[in-house]
Amino acid sequence: MARLCFPVLVQLVLLIAGVAGGPWQEFLRPQSDVDNDVVGTRWAVLIAGSKGFENYRHQADVCHAYQILKKGGLKDENIVVFMYDDIANNSANPRPGVIINHPNGSDVYAGVPKDYTGNDVNVNNFLAVLLGDKSALTGGSGKVVDSSQDDHIFVYYTDHGGPGVLGESLFASDLVATLEKKHAAGTYRSLVFYVESCESGSMFEGLLPANISIYATTASNATEDSWATYCPGGGQGEAPPPEFMTCLGDLYSVSWMEDSDAHNLRNESFELQYDNTLDLFMGSSDPANHSATVGSTDNLLMQLSSAVHVHQRDADLLYFWHKVRISVI
Repeated sequence: MARLCFPVLVQLVLLIAGVAGGPWQEFLRPQSDVDNDVVGTRWAVLIAGSKGFENYRHQADVCHAYQILKKGGLKDENIVVFMYDDIANNSANPRPGVIINHPNGSDVYAGVPKDYTGNDVNVNNFLAVLLGDKSALTGGSGKVVDSSQDDHIFVYYTDHGGPGVLGESLFASDLVATLEKKHAAGTYRSLVFYVESCESGSMFEGLLPANISIYATTASNATEDSWATYCPGGGQGEAPPPEFMTCLGDLYSVSWMEDSDAHNLRNESFELQYDNTLDLFMGSSDPANHSATVGSTDNLLMQLSSAVHVHQRDADLLYFWHKVRISVI
């Protein structure tokens, strides 16, 4: 599999009014801080829509996101996690009970709530959770986003996708209708939506109203693939430990999460994170033109640009190719 020097990611910024300039502190704060200066409750919904060890990266992304939110001060009662939970203890996992999101990363699986797993990871439950509608749930923990008008909501969704759809059955029209219904109910002050999938821009582009206080970025525009990263093979670049035959993360996702790990999120706005990390993956930016310093954004770009990346749709095939290759040695 050829290693790409610097793949192109297009981020779709849909609405900035009143949200993008706001600091991450609306969602993330050190536990030692006092909550009196932030009005409203902070909620998060994290969804890994895929299953199977070949899709290891999606659940790794969600587990990493949970650790960031937890470290930032969100309570488990306000974080709703959807993941099939078939990776950590999968027979194919070379590190049983452990999930990593970086070649040298620590375990991100420990402590992650199992709110909706297996067949309970479905569109009906996701939309019901977002609306705070317990009566519409089928299975799971019963936890929903029971938010009010002053609350802040962060949604992170990672999966495969196509034009106008996430996974197999979350259609853009249904998602936007749910967001409009949530806004009409007056049950949030701001809502931030990060989406990782191919053609993810098609979920919002030309569909999401510009007056409902939602800020969204996507891993690709309406016609492009997104990228998996920290993938095996290629013989060069930052790849997983040799015992792994699957990609550990997704490029868009690890970009914002590793930026979040490296910065004081009380001082960094969503717009600044976009400008400093996500937007730098657009166009022809060449990391070789940046001088890296430890802990800087340039250092993050250098690290990610040297990793092994493949198209999302090829990542599954890469896993099975390595699996067959190992079996015949």
